[in-house]
Amino acid sequence: MHHNTISEIADDLAKKRYSCLELAEHFLNRIAQHDKTLNAFITVTRDQALAEAKLADQLRHTNKASRFTGIPIAHKDIFCTQGIRTSCASKMLDNFISPYNATVVEKMKQQGFIVLGKTNMDEFAMGSSNETSYYGPCKNPWDTSLVPGGSSGGSAIAVAARLAPGATGTDTGGSIRQPAALCGITGLKPTYGRVSRYGMIAFASSLDQGGPMAQSAEDCALLLEAMAGFDPRDSTSFDQTVPAYSQLIKEPLQRLKVGLPKEYFDNLSPEMEKILLNVIEVLKSSGAEVIEVSLPSLPLSVPVYYVVASAECSSNLSRYDGVRYGYRCEAPQDLMDLYVRSRTEGFGTEVKRRIMLGTYTLSAGYFDAYYIKAQKVRQLIAQDFAKAFEQVDVILGPTVPAPAFKLGEKSSDPVQMYLNDIYTIAANMAGLPALSMPCGYIQGLPVGAQLIGPLYREDKILQVAHHYQQQTDWHRHLPKGVQ
Repeated sequence: MHHNTISEIADDLAKKRYSCLELAEHFLNRIAQHDKTLNAFITVTRDQALAEAKLADQLRHTNKASRFTGIPIAHKDIFCTQGIRTSCASKMLDNFISPYNATVVEKMKQQGFIVLGKTNMDEFAMGSSNETSYYGPCKNPWDTSLVPGGSSGGSAIAVAARLAPGATGTDTGGSIRQPAALCGITGLKPTYGRVSRYGMIAFASSLDQGGPMAQSAEDCALLLEAMAGFDPRDSTSFDQTVPAYSQLIKEPLQRLKVGLPKEYFDNLSPEMEKILLNVIEVLKSSGAEVIEVSLPSLPLSVPVYYVVASAECSSNLSRYDGVRYGYRCEAPQDLMDLYVRSRTEGFGTEVKRRIMLGTYTLSAGYFDAYYIKAQKVRQLIAQDFAKAFEQVDVILGPTVPAPAFKLGEKSSDPVQMYLNDIYTIAANMAGLPALSMPCGYIQGLPVGAQLIGPLYREDKILQVAHHYQQQTDWHRHLPKGVQ
């Protein structure tokens, strides 16, 4: 069962090849078998999942089921789940039980998806390797001595190791696409505002975006249909009908123009360049035309991101003060001691680093010099993309500069860690949809190609990825240790 995609599982359930209960038990048993090694899950909701699976079987027996009724998924532990711990992988929220569901969780529940559990992540989504979690680092299923990427590393592992057919993730600077690339799966960051952020614990509010992670582009299209849509509780939510992505991706590619930014290839490794050239050849065989484009402000995206994201994180995380919910220090002497010790003891090193950086850039003496200037450069990045999309339909490039690295290899050098997101950050700065798809191996480890589309054109990048995956089988490959 675990080799099947979500689309295939839906067909199997409809044809009664197995029951929803058998399906849920199968994946829960795989979690029990493999997760002690991989550490992909913070919470496994076994009893709830089995109860929901039994109910799903009843609905299917009475023909009251949707296509997705009974299909198991996992949620990144950044999404609030009613009655289930939502920790954001932090000691600060270790004891937090959400009283409500995030919109993404609620929408997928209404479609009949069953929740297997909550996946591990970088603390408050701050990290590029999934090593900052309070619950310990996640381990890449292709080689458990390596990182899976972050911050949605647990979700990427769950899909790559076939512990779940699909999972939700969030992407602030590449946190869906980068772990998807390093774990050999497909991950999609939708346009900013396409998926509601209500109930998604905030890191950087102008950049955060929820999205799907699955084996294939077709599965991502199905999941996006289930989770996207207008939400009046999110002021940034996009008020437009959700397209039928799973049908649009099957339309033939006609006169497709693929842009190759020269800035992506300036310092690209020969191995990664060769893999991308192979991707280009596959797309050309489908009739695509390749055009060189330029994104001159692209090299500025990393410093701009870490100013903007840190500033917003400093503001968003000020609510965790030990007073109303979350971690509280023992026996505080006074209110100031309560604030200081609760935050000092409750937050990890990387979170503290970004709060300090953000507070500094927002301070009276530096606000104009750093934060305002960063926002201006952010607009230049968006303008560069807009100009490029006047010539092309999609932009192609690498998702990551190199395959997964060793656990602990970059922990002592934050700058080197931040540079892992060098190819993904720009799409967040411009609010554009972007997708990573598996496309080959370097030294036996998976890497991904990234497709970026114009605003609200998730259908286009999903379509290109789907046609690529119809001609290749990289997305079907499974790590040896979890087969």
